[in-house]
Amino acid sequence: MGKPTGFLEFSRETPGKKAVAERVQHYKEFIELFPEDKLNNQAARCMDCGVPFCHSGCPLGNVIPEFNDAIYRKEYKEAYDILTSTNNFPEFTGRICPAPCESACVLGINQPPVAIEEIEKHIIEIAFEKGFVSKKGPNVRTGKKVAVVGSGPSGLAAAAQLNYAGHAVTVFERDEKPGGLLRYGIPDFKLEKWVVDRRVEVMKEEGIEFQCHANVGKNVSIHDLLRNYDAIVLCGGSTVPRNLPIPGRAFKGVHFAMDFLKQNNKRVDGKDFLAHKDLESNILPEEVLATGKNVVVIGGGDTGSDCVGTSNRHKAASVTQFELLPMPPKERTEAMPWPSYPMLLKTTTSHEEGASRHWSIATKEFKGDADGNLKSLVVVDLEWKTPEPGKPAQFVEVAGSEREMPCELALLAMGFVHPQHEGLLQELDVELDNRGNIKASEQQYKTNIPKVFAAGDMRRGQSLVVWAISEGRECARKVDEFLMGHSVLESKEQSVLLSFE
Repeated sequence: MGKPTGFLEFSRETPGKKAVAERVQHYKEFIELFPEDKLNNQAARCMDCGVPFCHSGCPLGNVIPEFNDAIYRKEYKEAYDILTSTNNFPEFTGRICPAPCESACVLGINQPPVAIEEIEKHIIEIAFEKGFVSKKGPNVRTGKKVAVVGSGPSGLAAAAQLNYAGHAVTVFERDEKPGGLLRYGIPDFKLEKWVVDRRVEVMKEEGIEFQCHANVGKNVSIHDLLRNYDAIVLCGGSTVPRNLPIPGRAFKGVHFAMDFLKQNNKRVDGKDFLAHKDLESNILPEEVLATGKNVVVIGGGDTGSDCVGTSNRHKAASVTQFELLPMPPKERTEAMPWPSYPMLLKTTTSHEEGASRHWSIATKEFKGDADGNLKSLVVVDLEWKTPEPGKPAQFVEVAGSEREMPCELALLAMGFVHPQHEGLLQELDVELDNRGNIKASEQQYKTNIPKVFAAGDMRRGQSLVVWAISEGRECARKVDEFLMGHSVLESKEQSVLLSFE
């Protein structure tokens, strides 16, 4: 490595952030960039550790020590080439990935790990600034046509890889702009949409066609795609949210988190979403605002955190976040040994902006007024019991802890159960697994329908953006093999092996 003693000389740093009072006034990103010397110092912390466990921690198999070394040596083009050999969209993962690679960092055994995610983000932003990012379409076209249904991270990754392999790729997106979760699920203060637009423009220059307002199974026939394309890749995501069917669920003011977030992203984009019928329900949407309300976010994950940050920007009267499970530990325990991904207490930038967080709590009832508006929640504390070996954990309600809390807006952020079955999947009669996801093996990504493949959350269930990109890339290689008998696209394993040569 460039500086073998770097991990002894420099401590972990992350870039500065705008003050809370300033950043909650807008929806722009607020994390600053490193100056060059600090960036190089952080890259210098990467150890010559022999076995880089960060490779296995990263679902993409990013070649992390090598791009850290290049950054330390200020060889920015080299760092960009190494990073993009395994990751199509480091500008996304560098902003919104939970960085499982850092949990597997060898330095993390007894020090804070290398700031891999920030280094990744800086590499791609430097690459755009210096003009390293340019269209890289194929030298030869194969004459094969592939339809990709869904333009979230897995769909974009599959489209990019299949295009590099020489196939003519068309991406079908049911919303008005490409990006899927990246555009309509992630708030702008975490991922501004010019970042998505910038990447989509590069992909268009490389020859990929995007068709928006194209809801396959509704206004676009899946049978037309089967006739006109040599392969179809389903990347529609896991979009059916987990419900909370308790008394009072129908009161006005109880909404799914993604409805709240998607609507706000469209609002920030200047779209008059209230004037247009929803593509799925065919009814005019109801505006959901947190302004002046007591907001309770039910669900302790990243989507819930995004609701917290958005509610603070709406100027909510109060913001509270519930989690059914107990509060996680702040440090690794014996049950979470290195280099496994630890389930630790996570305090996000949205939590820093203000939220009351409650663990081991359940919502039993929504209460409303005579006009049907939500006014309060009935909640109860939980006590979790140590499970027997091989048995799931169990909880009991704490006697006497039931109470009522004021709440005019409840946001259900409890995750997603499976992709939407109505329309496309039912019309295709595609086989589903026992969780309601598309059944397709990780070895082949094939469905039970000839020439139809699946990747991302639609196949594996709700997961991380970095896993979606990995799935899209691996699926694209299998589609290329199906079309050509072999593939010019590298597998994740091949990319990692090449880094050791």
